[in-house]
Amino acid sequence: MPVLKKSESVPEKVNPMLERRLVHLDNLMVVVCDFSNGPMAEPDKPHNHPHEQITYVGKGELYFFIGEEKHHLTEGDLVTIPSRIYHSIQTISRNVRLIDSFTPVRSDFLKKD
Repeated sequence: MPVLKKSESVPEKVNPMLERRLVHLDNLMVVVCDFSNGPMAEPDKPHNHPHEQITYVGKGELYFFIGEEKHHLTEGDLVTIPSRIYHSIQTISRNVRLIDSFTPVRSDFLKKD
C-alpha cells in the first residue's frame, strides 16, 4: 500500500496509553506513536534492538535516554539511535507523538496473520 491515510486507518492499540500506525517498504519502516500517559513518574524500561532508528518529536515534550545520556526533547527535535544501543523515554507532557524510522523493518511490529 503506497499511501496510508489517517482518515482511513485504524491505529493499533499497543496498550491503553499507546497507539501506533505504520508503513514500510522492504528495508525501511516509519511508525507514528501516540502516547497519552504523561507525565510519567519514571522512564520506561530501557531496551535495544538491531535496527537503526531515527525519531522525530511531532508533538509534546519528553526525556529521551540513550545509553547513559538524558536528552530533553520538544516538538521538532530529532534523535538518532544506533543499532543495539539501550534507550528509553519518559513523557513530560500528557500527550506525545513520536515518528520513528527503522531500518531494517521491525518484523516484531508487523501483524501476524
